[in-house]
Amino acid sequence: MPNPINTYILKLTREIKTAILVLSSILLFIWGYSYIKGKDLFTNYKKLYVEYDNVEGVVKSAAVTLNGLVVGNISNITINQTTGKILVELQVKTDFPISKSSTAAIYEPGFIAGKQIAIYPNYADKTVIADGDVLKGVITAGLTESLKEKLVPLQEKFEKVLLNVDKLLIGVNNVLDEKGQADLKKTLSDLSKTMEEFHKVSQKTNAILDENKGQVKGMVSNFNKVSSDFSKISDSLNKADLGQTVKNLQKTLANVDKIMANLQAGNGTMGKMLNDEALYNNLSKTSKELELLLEDVRLNPTRYVNVSVFGKKNKPYVAPVNDTLDKAKN
Repeated sequence: MPNPINTYILKLTREIKTAILVLSSILLFIWGYSYIKGKDLFTNYKKLYVEYDNVEGVVKSAAVTLNGLVVGNISNITINQTTGKILVELQVKTDFPISKSSTAAIYEPGFIAGKQIAIYPNYADKTVIADGDVLKGVITAGLTESLKEKLVPLQEKFEKVLLNVDKLLIGVNNVLDEKGQADLKKTLSDLSKTMEEFHKVSQKTNAILDENKGQVKGMVSNFNKVSSDFSKISDSLNKADLGQTVKNLQKTLANVDKIMANLQAGNGTMGKMLNDEALYNNLSKTSKELELLLEDVRLNPTRYVNVSVFGKKNKPYVAPVNDTLDKAKN
């Protein structure tokens, strides 16, 4: 016969096990729900608050970072019914001393990830923030906003280009009326005829070249020979030391310039003869007198030569009435 006490203990043990299982399930459900909501029941968090004018893209459970390290998450987002500002509740767990003058900025870490909040500590402020304090909120332009800012000017330029293209097409349509289309067709037809004529000329040219292959080869050979001769002449000129020849020519020209300068300055005999006007006049006068003297000797030789064969005395010289030399002197 079973013992009633043992039976009661077995029943009590089953009830205790069932109660423990139910409580465990409830606790597990609460912990899981809290974990999904971004709360950890076994961690002591600080609650901080930040006010923003706009929290577009920010959701609950989004990460809160400190210098790139995740230190918490967003636990709640509410709106102030009076001011219309958005109050964001942060759940932060860190041993780092966050100062009261630190800022909490909404930023976008990438195109795929949602927006997060980054805490930028003020290292100069040594006053550590306490649970329930409010941080200053700022909004930094994310990658999407930056891309939008850069794309807006491009979009405006693209719209202007499309507008210009539209105007161009309208202008082309206006130009290409029935008359314009006819003129264009005529132009294309003339161009086609010109290409045909060019093709015929090309064929004739090829035929002429085929008929005169020997002459063409001879011309090419002569040209090659002339090029070779010209190359030899160039080599000879290079070997002739033209540089030294030019230097000698320059030196000679410099000496000529120096001689001409001395002549113009009246240096030396030639310079004095060229620049001394008095000497020129004396020479001119002497030349004239010599000319007159020679003429008088030719016309009147007895004035200068008087020879007596029989020992007669010489007659005194009597100047003629028409003395050419005296006239020249006067």
